[in-house]
Amino acid sequence: MGGFAYLIGGASGALWRYGDLFVPGLPASVGTVLLFVAVGMIWSAARLFHGRRIRWVAMLFGAAFWLAAGYCPAFAGSAASRIVVSSLIVAGYTFLTTLELRRERRKSLIRRWPAIFVPMLHGAIFLVPVALATISADGDAAHSLARGWIVVFAIEILLYVVGTAFIVLILAKDRTVHIYKIAAATDPLTGLLNRRGFFEAAGVLMARNRSSMAPVSVLAFDLDHFKSINDRCGHAVGDAVLELFAKVARETLRATDVVGRLGGEEFVAVIPGTRAEAGIAAERVRSAFAAASIVRNGQRIAATVSIGVACGSPAAAVDLLITHADEALYRAKTNGRNRVETPDEEVVGAANASACAQSQEVQRKKWRKEKGAANDGALESCIA
Repeated sequence: MGGFAYLIGGASGALWRYGDLFVPGLPASVGTVLLFVAVGMIWSAARLFHGRRIRWVAMLFGAAFWLAAGYCPAFAGSAASRIVVSSLIVAGYTFLTTLELRRERRKSLIRRWPAIFVPMLHGAIFLVPVALATISADGDAAHSLARGWIVVFAIEILLYVVGTAFIVLILAKDRTVHIYKIAAATDPLTGLLNRRGFFEAAGVLMARNRSSMAPVSVLAFDLDHFKSINDRCGHAVGDAVLELFAKVARETLRATDVVGRLGGEEFVAVIPGTRAEAGIAAERVRSAFAAASIVRNGQRIAATVSIGVACGSPAAAVDLLITHADEALYRAKTNGRNRVETPDEEVVGAANASACAQSQEVQRKKWRKEKGAANDGALESCIA
């Protein structure tokens, strides 16, 4: 759409300058109409860039209005009126383009302010002839202004087209980087953050809370009897259960909470809040997942989750908080599963990351051993 707009804009400029040579007797308004179509298409290209549909009537309104106004003798004979209307049409589409670019809210697009400032500046320049035309008398002065404005108008259109194309290239590059960055930090099955993305986002959340020293909580999730679900119902069903839990977690936790999949059926979340608040959030996830289910071959398949909660200072290492949440999760497993366990103490200091990781791995091995023994005979069927 943007490429066609530039081609049509170039054609309008050529017709302005050499229209009589190309097509003798061609109406002078054709070049102007093509210009209005071009600026309308640039606005539509900005809408398409952000995934919004084209408004065809609005895109062609400027050109249609100019053609309709041309049938009015008073308008056709007034140079000042033509200047005012043409300036308002182009400025209007320019401001609409600015509005579309302003709606891009992603933080990764650091250069969003030039995308707003440059079209705004051009729109303001396009409005200058309106003021000049209103203070000029109709006649020779207006005709002189019209001739001078055509030159300025052509130069300004060229600058606007080049500047807009440059901005779109920058936004397209930033969007591509943003897409690849999301893909590198996202678990492809569940759509949650993967291990790398989770620890990056958790670090940002912890750093943000350090300024106020507001408490931070970690929720460690482990799906109950997941190996048995895989063995009895197949890996496709197991994947569907993982996707179901991810959906429940996204819908139940807040948008500001950081949720990720560390691997297998193990998930973790970092949320701002006290131990009591984290316990309430964990219970919401547990009860919502217990009530949810998937249907395969006419049979309802349900699963449950055990959750461990740990709370502490944002100055503590994320690994240390996860280790404490893992310990609470192990208690939830040994105390019957499908429950939330919260330790009485809070994590108050930083700790060596490698030591935390070793402790966490030891804890995970204990779970796997425990789960393996339990899955041999504890679950009679994965069909609820």
